[in-house]
Amino acid sequence: MVAALVLIKADTDKVGSLAQALTSIDGVQEVFSVAGRWDLVAIVRVRNNEDLATVVTDRIRKLPDIAGSETMIAFRTYSKRELEAGFSLGVED
Repeated sequence: MVAALVLIKADTDKVGSLAQALTSIDGVQEVFSVAGRWDLVAIVRVRNNEDLATVVTDRIRKLPDIAGSETMIAFRTYSKRELEAGFSLGVED
């Protein structure tokens, strides 16, 4: 599994409609409206790098109303849920 964060600058007054369009793309798991330099952050999870290239280049970046983007590929994923599951494997109280 490959995960990436896509930081997106939206055209003025298009944040809401662009966020909705992003959520309809296969591989986009979540979209956050954020404050700061970027307007939206899309979390993408796909099987491999080729699928990531397709989602980001062929689908996300071709949406209208995107003024710019930057993609960060995740090397590792850390979450409380996964850490707790790892510690509970085979351990009985």
